[in-house]
Amino acid sequence: MRRGTLQHQEDRERDDERYLALLGDRVRAARSRRGMTRKILSRQSGVSERYLAQLESGRGNVSIILLRQIAAAMNLDLAELVQDGPDRPVEMALILEQLAELSTDDLADLHRHLRQRYTPEAGESGRIALIGLRGAGKSTLGRALAKRLELPFVQLNKEIEAAAGMSQDEIFDLLGQAAFRRLERQCLDQVVEAHPRAVIETGGGLVAEAGTYERLLSSCHTIWLQASPEEHMARVAAQGDQRPMAGNREAMDDLRRILSGREGLYSKADASLDTTGRSIGACLDALVEMAPNASKNSA
Repeated sequence: MRRGTLQHQEDRERDDERYLALLGDRVRAARSRRGMTRKILSRQSGVSERYLAQLESGRGNVSIILLRQIAAAMNLDLAELVQDGPDRPVEMALILEQLAELSTDDLADLHRHLRQRYTPEAGESGRIALIGLRGAGKSTLGRALAKRLELPFVQLNKEIEAAAGMSQDEIFDLLGQAAFRRLERQCLDQVVEAHPRAVIETGGGLVAEAGTYERLLSSCHTIWLQASPEEHMARVAAQGDQRPMAGNREAMDDLRRILSGREGLYSKADASLDTTGRSIGACLDALVEMAPNASKNSA
C-alpha cells in the first residue's frame, strides 16, 4: 500500500512539473505574439521580472497547482474555475468538447465553414485590411492601393490615437497594452461601421487578440504583407522606430520570435504577399490583383 502511495505521489509530481513547463511555454508564446519583452510585461502587470522568468522556465507558483488539483477533483477544466465573467452556456461547453476531438486541419476547415456560413459578406467586402508586422510595407502600399482603387485609406492606429487623445507610445506607457487593445477593438468596430469600402492598415499585434482579429476577418478582405526578418528590421530602423525592441540587445532574435509566434495567425488572412526585395510598383500591382471585388466596386 505504501509503495503504491509513493508511486502515486511521484506520478503527480511529474505531472505537475509537465504542467508548469507547459504553462511557462504558453506565457512565453503569448508574450511573443504580443511583441512584449519581459520587462514590459513586468511593468504593465505589476509582477516582477524574476517571477516571470521563473514562470516561463516552468517554476511557477505552487498555487496554480493547487487550483488545478481542485478542478481535477471535480472533473473540471481549470479554465472553468478561473475564467472571468459568467459561466459559459451549456451549448458552448458541448461544442468545446466536440472541438477538442478535431485535428488542426479539421479545425481550420471548420473555421472556414463558419466564416462562410455566418459571415458570407466578408468575401464580397469592399474593405481591404492589410495585416503584418511593422516594416512589411502596410503604410506605403496601403496608401498607394487606396489611391489606385479610389478608396479611403484608414490607419487604425491613428484612429486609436485620436480616440485616446494621446500617442500610441503614451497609451502603452500610461494605460498599458490591455487598454490599447480595448481601444483597438472599439475603433475597428467604428471603422467597419463608417466605411463599407476602404483600405485599412492595422497594427501588427491586432492578430493576437482573437475577438478583434475575428471581427477583422469577418468584415474585410484581409491580406498579409510579409517580409524577411532582415528587411523588417532595416525598414523599421529607417523609420527611426525600434518598438518593441528598444533597449534590447537581442533585437533580431526578438523579431524572429514575434514573427514565428504570429505566423499561424497571419496565415489566416485571405491572401498574402511577400514584399521582400520587390519594388513598390510590383507589390501594388500584385495587391490590386488580390482585391478584385474592391477593384470592381471602385470602377
